[in-house]
Amino acid sequence: MFQDTIAAIATGDTMSAISVIRISGDDALAITGRLMKQDVSDVKGYTLKYGTLYDQDEPVDEVLVSFFRAPRSYTGEDIAEINCHGGVYLTRRILQLILGQGARLARPGEFTQRAFLNGKMDLSQAEGINDLIFARDDVNARSALHSLKGSVRSVLEPLREELIQIIANIEVNIDYPEYEDVHVLTEEEILPAVHKWQNDIAVLIRNAQDAVFIREGIDTVILGRPNVGKSSLLNALLEEDKAIVTDIAGTTRDIVEGTIRLEGVTLNLIDTAGIHETDDVVEKIGIERSIQAMDRAALVIVVLDGSEELTESDRDLLERTKDKTRIVVYNKKDIREIPDAVSISAANRDVDALKKRILEIYDREISHAHQDTLNNERQIGLAIQAQQAMNDAAGALDMGMELDLVTIDLQRAYDALMEITGEHTKEGLLDEIFSRFCLGK
Repeated sequence: MFQDTIAAIATGDTMSAISVIRISGDDALAITGRLMKQDVSDVKGYTLKYGTLYDQDEPVDEVLVSFFRAPRSYTGEDIAEINCHGGVYLTRRILQLILGQGARLARPGEFTQRAFLNGKMDLSQAEGINDLIFARDDVNARSALHSLKGSVRSVLEPLREELIQIIANIEVNIDYPEYEDVHVLTEEEILPAVHKWQNDIAVLIRNAQDAVFIREGIDTVILGRPNVGKSSLLNALLEEDKAIVTDIAGTTRDIVEGTIRLEGVTLNLIDTAGIHETDDVVEKIGIERSIQAMDRAALVIVVLDGSEELTESDRDLLERTKDKTRIVVYNKKDIREIPDAVSISAANRDVDALKKRILEIYDREISHAHQDTLNNERQIGLAIQAQQAMNDAAGALDMGMELDLVTIDLQRAYDALMEITGEHTKEGLLDEIFSRFCLGK
């Protein structure tokens, strides 16, 4: 499919014990052989060879080279992976030698792009590779690995199967009405299957949205009036002294951020300036940023001073946040503990009650994050497109439209569904349909 051979450094561009340079394409083995001064044209796949790389007659490095033969390789092409000694200078010099032999520097992601275009993986699996590389916790890594193994395709397969069956039944009625063994369909017979499909994809979308929400981390803002313990709470959750804590009100004048992991959920924490009336220009700016952070946040933690009665500022803040997903926390339980409330002592880093409440709120989303489902906004967006197309088909059936007109919407649903994995052609759908019916044709 591709005429050129590409190469790139596969490991980090930094000091390390070993670096790997990957070459893929028809000339991968020939280029490597010339640099090693060895004939590797007949080398078998999954072979490891020791040798020396040369710049003309000058030895450059002793290397181990892994050889993979098409089509049983990552890209589906011939591949050579040169394992050389690490170091920025040496690795780049070897890459330059490879490019000097006629290879082209690979674009970002081009090896995986070739793997996809050569049929070695579908688009969702390719995305899984990138997700695995950038995974920041166990949940994201596990999800990416499952995606790499084809979990997205397996999740979509029942929906795909049901949709093809609906379309196939309609197409046979339209195209082969003369066959006596073809049952004549009515809208009433198609609608139940359509409604089931609508329900199934709605569940998939909802679960996927929950999972993505948890994997990306919950933007969480800590709010309260000055000196109630917001910064102490941030430090307690992060288990480090990131925010400045003093007895002086208004110490925090800007946003302070950090990230924590709580048994399956990531919180992107934001400590804010205390919200109160002030004439201080700098404080006013900080308070305005606090309000903006509150508006954007998915979770709001309102910190109150449990050792005191509620103030007017407290009541105003509770009113401001009443429509948000919110946890009201009473701090300073070592002085006074509020019954039947989330009570903590941030100064003593006693915040288990808050952690427990967070996990309770997001229990459903956390469970979905551990399930196989769609993995990103692109996939969810296409699923929503498929859902909308099926909604249009259901509406057409309700209005009594001809079945051949309904198939236009069904085709749209199928195309959107298949685009998730990178395959959506009408020819592919027709092949699927007619492979299911033996009509003597």
